[in-house]
Amino acid sequence: MSDTSPPARAGRAPWGWALVHGDSMRPGLRPGDRLLVSYRRPVRPGCVVVARLADGTLAVKRAVERRRTASGAAGWWLLSDDPAVGVDSRHRGPVADPDVLGVAVARAWPRPRRLQPPRGAPGR
Repeated sequence: MSDTSPPARAGRAPWGWALVHGDSMRPGLRPGDRLLVSYRRPVRPGCVVVARLADGTLAVKRAVERRRTASGAAGWWLLSDDPAVGVDSRHRGPVADPDVLGVAVARAWPRPRRLQPPRGAPGR
């Protein structure tokens, strides 16, 4: 699973960092990649996001589509880029909007680049 550093909270900087752990976001992201995260950018289908899963784990996943949680709250269906690795919405269900904490906008290290939704993703 791809864990991250703690998210920014209200009143703090609008930007933060996430460190990728695990192989669930391969091939685009690898363990050790450091991501620049916006805590104010709106989530759109295809975005790489930092989210808090139901068990409290912070994870880097791809937002796929809007769905309702079991309680009826608005949320996001989040998936790993490598479906054979990691835990995502297929295992835990949709993630409520307040638990989708930020949008990763760029990989800052080791090979800097903007993060774009994969070809064929909604919005591309």
